[in-house]
Amino acid sequence: MGLSKSIRVWLLVSISASLCAQEVLDNLEHQRHVASARNAAHPTEAAAGSTRFFTTRKGAALPPLTDEAEMFTFAVFGDRTGGPAEGVNVLADAVRDVNLVEPDMVMTLGDLIEGYATAEPWLQEAEEYKGIMNNLICPWFPVAGNHDIYWGGHGRPEGHHESNFETHFGPLWYAFEHKNCFFIVLYTDEGIAETNEKGFMNPALQQMSAEQMAWLKEMLIQGESADHVFVFAHHPRWIGGHYRDTWEPVHEVLKAAENVTAVFGGHIHHMRSDPRDGIQYLSLATVGGTNSETFPSAGYLHQYHLVTVRKQQIAVTSYPVGAAMDVLDITPDLHQELKKVSGSKLRLSDDIEIGSDGAVDQEVEVSFTNPSKYPIRIELTPIVTDSRWRVYPDHLHRSIAPGEECRVPFLFQRRQGTADIDFQALSLSLVAECRTSTSRYPIPAQRTWIPYSFAEMPAIEQDGALDLSGISQFLRIPHEQVPQLGDQFTVECWVKARSFPNTGGMKGRTPLITKAYFGEFGLFADGGRPSFELPAWKNELIVHANEPMLKANQWHHIAGVLDGDTAQLFVDGKKVGSGKIEWQRKPNNLDLLIGALPHRHPPRHYSHFNGLIDSVRLSTVARYSEDFTPEQGWESDDATALLYHMDRLLGEQIYDHSANRIHAQVEGGPTIRPRR
Repeated sequence: MGLSKSIRVWLLVSISASLCAQEVLDNLEHQRHVASARNAAHPTEAAAGSTRFFTTRKGAALPPLTDEAEMFTFAVFGDRTGGPAEGVNVLADAVRDVNLVEPDMVMTLGDLIEGYATAEPWLQEAEEYKGIMNNLICPWFPVAGNHDIYWGGHGRPEGHHESNFETHFGPLWYAFEHKNCFFIVLYTDEGIAETNEKGFMNPALQQMSAEQMAWLKEMLIQGESADHVFVFAHHPRWIGGHYRDTWEPVHEVLKAAENVTAVFGGHIHHMRSDPRDGIQYLSLATVGGTNSETFPSAGYLHQYHLVTVRKQQIAVTSYPVGAAMDVLDITPDLHQELKKVSGSKLRLSDDIEIGSDGAVDQEVEVSFTNPSKYPIRIELTPIVTDSRWRVYPDHLHRSIAPGEECRVPFLFQRRQGTADIDFQALSLSLVAECRTSTSRYPIPAQRTWIPYSFAEMPAIEQDGALDLSGISQFLRIPHEQVPQLGDQFTVECWVKARSFPNTGGMKGRTPLITKAYFGEFGLFADGGRPSFELPAWKNELIVHANEPMLKANQWHHIAGVLDGDTAQLFVDGKKVGSGKIEWQRKPNNLDLLIGALPHRHPPRHYSHFNGLIDSVRLSTVARYSEDFTPEQGWESDDATALLYHMDRLLGEQIYDHSANRIHAQVEGGPTIRPRR
């Protein structure tokens, strides 16, 4: 062999698993070994004594300088065909991605259009493809594939669409030079000219003609002094299979040239590497074509290659389409607009009314407003886990202009059936993305529960209570649904704890009902010492009992009351503490949690109550001012903002018996057990 060649192939994938420190070090060490095995080190120049390195510091370790030898990059696109019509959007995304990188050129690998058609639809598809590719800010070079060439329908001309391809795309085979490298494009769908037959499943139709083989040999002689020769073809005949051994004569010619570094192919719609005799054979997946997505991280995805070329070696990296980010597009203004969209919620015209027989047949209008200055695209999908529900439509997409509102009706139907243990409430998944002039920015998916109420609440066999294990189990009421509280309110519940730990810090607390983080309120029972807390940024009022007074494995009623500027704490109906607020209370944007402590930064909850919680009530009045006898199983009244009896789980929710019907979301799988 002549020049020593090596190649590096990387696949960018998303790794969701967390690695411990040693695993990270082991992984980095493995990467170093792989890089060493595949690549010669980049040529460098010592900094010491160099006229290219500048510092006023002495005695420091000097990093080597990268050699100034010329290098360049080019991109390679795979097939675009076989998928849905929307595949052209994936192609457009790939064009956007590559424009951000600004390679010297883009090479395609054929199957540019759906084809298999007569002249008129072929020409329409060709113009669509070129219209997208011509948005590249660098030149692009086509390869002919079977979809581009094979004729479909009557009146098939000689050569199928070969003349159309050469008229509208370029020669069927050609070569060019670039920065002392030689690029050769082959045509792998010649077929048999005498019979006008073409096909890729018959090896007899996959032979290279004598004319093209002679031209290839001539090009390899012309490029014999090139640092690298790159070859591009649609059909990866080197993989065998139905191609049989049709590539062998071509491989021998390429091998003899001694400077063919890589051969790129498409057609099979997944990535594959087949190195042989110092030549790296690389097959690409798709840019909008059909792919099975069986193993996205192993090359079944929409992707493109970027090739970095140096005199001694090349590096080939695969990038998923859409992964490139325009750093100049990501401004503080963009962040604010994305926050606006993320903070905008679905609105529903009505609650679902569940009849006494459990049946529903009701249309509800769902609306969403785009508050940003960018157009957005949304997808709404009902989440149905109870087989008795039917929702129409089962999903929909809408584009919403800046400032506009989208309104869509959904029909909710449910056949008869009580709210038994299998009852599941409905929710809507909202997936949105903002679209700027250069990029699309997905917004984290939102799940909105459909509010519902029972015409007749099904009877229960026995009084229940919520059992929390103390390990990431709690109830959550989303911030935007929590009723607004003024300067008068009461928060109360019954609790029966297995233990009251108090190990210090946020993670060592015993939260009962809380929205407390630089604002709002919280009931706690740290170390068995109950407290009613009203925190603020620089101020904090903690009303607590003078000593631990809660006993493990016993039921206690705890209530926090705010009446104007006076806060009071009651335990089992007895006032155990009070205090005055001397500042203006402010709300926060945290969820209300039952059995856990919310936090502004992920993870969004700390500390978890271990035991039973029952009869949680939030009221918009100061219900207690003097000692009283605690009750249980309250009825809702005009001042009841939230009321959870904890008697049954309805799917992933605990039913709110107040008129607001703000059902609490179950997190971590707590259970309902008999109250004893």
